[in-house]
Amino acid sequence: MPTTNEDPERAARATFLRERFTSSPRGARLARQAAVRQMDVWGHAPESDASCTVALVVAELAANAVQHGRAPGHDFALHLAYDEQAQLIRVEVADASAAKRPPATLPTAPPDGESGRGLLLVDVLAERWGSEPRQPIGKTIWAEVAVGAPTQL
Repeated sequence: MPTTNEDPERAARATFLRERFTSSPRGARLARQAAVRQMDVWGHAPESDASCTVALVVAELAANAVQHGRAPGHDFALHLAYDEQAQLIRVEVADASAAKRPPATLPTAPPDGESGRGLLLVDVLAERWGSEPRQPIGKTIWAEVAVGAPTQL
């Protein structure tokens, strides 16, 4: 509940989003859509560069969680955190598989290959990214995306 000094509209725009999704292609799509909606709440219109960049990073990390991190009976989690001062969005996608971690160095995808470019895209779009163990099981892949000032409020 906002205090009397706080702008109620600003208080309604939480600086984070945390949701769980089924570990399926539909879940990955819903995670991307949730990220775009949240970016809009934070003042970055769906068609803005910031929103499109975050949507692409979320899509790649969610697709990897579904394809490589799926564990029977477990969902994956999306966490977005907005640092307004730094104008940075931290994207975290957590899954239940600790066995399949991103490679220490990114492989080069063959020019005619149908996959293998997801983390290369994340590497280009994010200021930095990495992975960490998740307790009690699994891993979290995170990326920090510079978004600039909100385009709308």
